[in-house]
Amino acid sequence: MRVHWTNNAVDHLINIYEYIALNSPTYAKQMVDRITRRSVQMAEHPLSGRKVPEYSAEDVRELIEKPYRIIYRTKVDQIDVLAVLHGAQLLPDKI
Repeated sequence: MRVHWTNNAVDHLINIYEYIALNSPTYAKQMVDRITRRSVQMAEHPLSGRKVPEYSAEDVRELIEKPYRIIYRTKVDQIDVLAVLHGAQLLPDKI
């Protein structure tokens, strides 16, 4: 299945990279690579992520790549990655 990273999720990745890179550009790249590699799992096993407890939507799921939560929506023909948030961050009311 195709995995599409939304502009919002890409912006989150950029922000994660820039924040970590202040101390270690190498670790920043490694972290972003770890997060984006989870696309393979999403594509092959779309329902492997748990339902996001903060939302009642059956099609909104998450994978954990500590310390980040990768929030995605399953569709018939693709997966949309909606957000990548630090586990300590609160999720918006609506995604």
